[in-house]
Amino acid sequence: MEEKITMTERWLRKHSLLYVGATRHPFIRSIRDGNIDLSSFKTWLGQDYIFVRAFVPLVSSVLTNAWKGSDDSSNDMEVILGGMAALNDEIAWFKKEASKWDVHLSNIVSQKANQEYCRFLESLMNPEVKYTVAIVAFWAIEAVYQESFAHCLEDGCKTPAELQETCQRWGNEGSGLYCNSLRKIADRQLQKASDDVKTKAEVAFLRVLEHEVDFWNMSYGGT
Repeated sequence: MEEKITMTERWLRKHSLLYVGATRHPFIRSIRDGNIDLSSFKTWLGQDYIFVRAFVPLVSSVLTNAWKGSDDSSNDMEVILGGMAALNDEIAWFKKEASKWDVHLSNIVSQKANQEYCRFLESLMNPEVKYTVAIVAFWAIEAVYQESFAHCLEDGCKTPAELQETCQRWGNEGSGLYCNSLRKIADRQLQKASDDVKTKAEVAFLRVLEHEVDFWNMSYGGT
C-alpha cells in the first residue's frame, strides 16, 4: 500500500535541499561547533529583534484569519494565541540579551535581507491572502527556527555556554510540540484547499526558506 503523506511532508521532501540550507546554515553550524564569531551573533540579535517586532502583526492577522477561517471544532485559535502570548516574553528577552551583549537596539538599522523579509510578512497580511497560505508561512517560519536551534542542542554539540539560553529558547521540546501543532493546522487546511491555494501556499513556504537563508547569510557576514 502506498504511504499516505501530508502536503507539508511532501514539500519537505521535494524541497529538502533548500530546507536543509535553512536549518543547517553555516551560521547555525558555527554555533553548534562552538566557533561562531560573536560579532555575527550580535548582528543576528539586533536584526532579529527588528524582525520579531514585524512578526507580531502577522501573528495577529493569522489569529484573526483563524477566527474567520477555521471551524468551531478546531483548536487553531488556541494554538496561535499561545504563540502570540509568547512573543511578549520574546521581545523582553531580546532587550535583556541586547543589554548583556552591549547591543544598542535603538541604533540598529534594518539590513536589506531583513527589510525584504519584513515586507514579505506584510504581504501575508493582505486581505486577499487565504488563511491556508498565511498559516503555512507561519508554520514554516517557526519550524525553521525550532529545528535550527534544536540542532545546536543535540548530543556532541559544542555550543558555547553563553549561547545555550538562546538555543533553548527556540530549540526546546515544548517549542517543537508547538511547531507540530501549527503543522497539523496547516495540513488540515491544505487538505481542503483548492489547487490554486495549495500552489500559493507552496510558494509561500519556499519564500520563507529563501528569506531564512538570506537572513542567516546577513547575520553570518554576508549581504
